[in-house]
Amino acid sequence: MPDKRDYTAALLERTGRLLTTEAHAEGLLPVQWEVLRYLDRANRFSLSAAALTAYLGLTKGTVSQTLNTLETKGLIRKRVDNHDRRSKRLSLTARGRRLIQKDPLNATRDALARMASQTRDELNDSLEEFLTARLILQGRKAFGQCRDCRYFAPQHEQGTPHFCRLLDEPLTANDSEAICFEQEPA
Repeated sequence: MPDKRDYTAALLERTGRLLTTEAHAEGLLPVQWEVLRYLDRANRFSLSAAALTAYLGLTKGTVSQTLNTLETKGLIRKRVDNHDRRSKRLSLTARGRRLIQKDPLNATRDALARMASQTRDELNDSLEEFLTARLILQGRKAFGQCRDCRYFAPQHEQGTPHFCRLLDEPLTANDSEAICFEQEPA
């Protein structure tokens, strides 16, 4: 009898292939969609090429080339960072925000919506555990939402909804839901 892990690995591979094939939409490559999604979901501390490179696990050159292409297409903007003049802050343009609404990943979201809530939650937990294990094996950061970080302080006394104790910065409710480069699991 085949090992159940082989079957699970094959299912993950086939799902990945399906997602990659679908990601060739709107004249973009899958990695370009990944960049747009990241910029749409990352907090203000994570909108740099260095953070994006760490998140994607790609080379600086590949990320730089991808960013240049997306900038040429008018989908992202690079601006000098006010806190560090040597680096650039990345953001989606209005055109990029409109395009993200046509994200080919929406078909996957629709398929997930057809699943029972408990099954979907179990799948989410299992995939999160699996991804974290794979990233650890590769010596990479898992990234995560700000609210799940050990430095996250909810209902901070300075009157802001939340606070980052690592960066000594107030956080909005939106920040708490976003991907953070500095995130360390609580």
